[in-house]
Amino acid sequence: MTPYLSVIVCVYNEEENIAPLVEKIRHDLADLDYELIYVDDGSTDGTVNALKAVMFDRLRIVELRKNYGQSAALAAGIADARGTYLATLDGDLQNDPVDIPLMLSLAEKEEWDLVAGIRANRQDGMLLRKIPSKIANAIIRQSTGIHIKDYGCTLKVFKSDVAKDMGLYGELHRFIPVLASLEGARITQVDVHHHPRIHGVSKYGIGRTFRVISDLLLMVFFRRYLQKPMHLFGTAGVIAFGLGALINLYLLALKIMGQDIWGKPLLILGVLLVIGGIQFITIGIIVEIMMRTYYESQNKTVYKVRRIIENKPSTGHGEG
Repeated sequence: MTPYLSVIVCVYNEEENIAPLVEKIRHDLADLDYELIYVDDGSTDGTVNALKAVMFDRLRIVELRKNYGQSAALAAGIADARGTYLATLDGDLQNDPVDIPLMLSLAEKEEWDLVAGIRANRQDGMLLRKIPSKIANAIIRQSTGIHIKDYGCTLKVFKSDVAKDMGLYGELHRFIPVLASLEGARITQVDVHHHPRIHGVSKYGIGRTFRVISDLLLMVFFRRYLQKPMHLFGTAGVIAFGLGALINLYLLALKIMGQDIWGKPLLILGVLLVIGGIQFITIGIIVEIMMRTYYESQNKTVYKVRRIIENKPSTGHGEG
């Protein structure tokens, strides 16, 4: 029987947190029709054995062959999920499953495609976690135009079709609201509980900052130019080529008037701009062809239909 809700928990070396979190989920979601999917992302401790020891008929374990990262683990869980709605949360007991019923209710009653959590009273270190997170959230909001307050909160509820169409790979789990927005999703956010970590150690470090920046550049491109890459590369190419051509025409005029232009930095700049402009335009054409292949080879469309509403037939009352 197909469950209404799929709860997806991705874990890596969280042996001590398995039993208490499963019990918390069982208690807090007792009134819901749900399945529980645990994705083990190549744990090297006793996480898988702890999961196998859990006596719960709603639990399904997806064990990955090695540690692929959170985005890949989340993608595996989403692909395996059968529910109409999907909920994701961390496996370290910092997210609280008690928030899921309210988030699901919002998604159902107000027809939100994605309900994102905001860790209103975040229980993490100020210097290494909170401050970098606030800076990163502000940069992502300004760069992408998707005004989510807490991009780092794993606790989210989606409609299944939106989640399955997002295309998670690399380390794009931080940008799920952006990916959902690309699918035309209606997004809202709500305050959720957040608890301090009791068992285990955090898998996040300051070193991920550079990966976030590189992924952000990709998200900005997806958000603004995925369906029109030529607008980015073509515009840059035309500007560079035009500037280079003007510089070279100016130098040609100087040459005709008898001046020696060989070796001038301006000549090198003009040549580089012309060559760079041609390359940008060429890249734009190639990427444009790739985007068309991406859509047409998979029968994808550049739009998403939310619904089709047909007017009820007229009863004829009131017609003259």
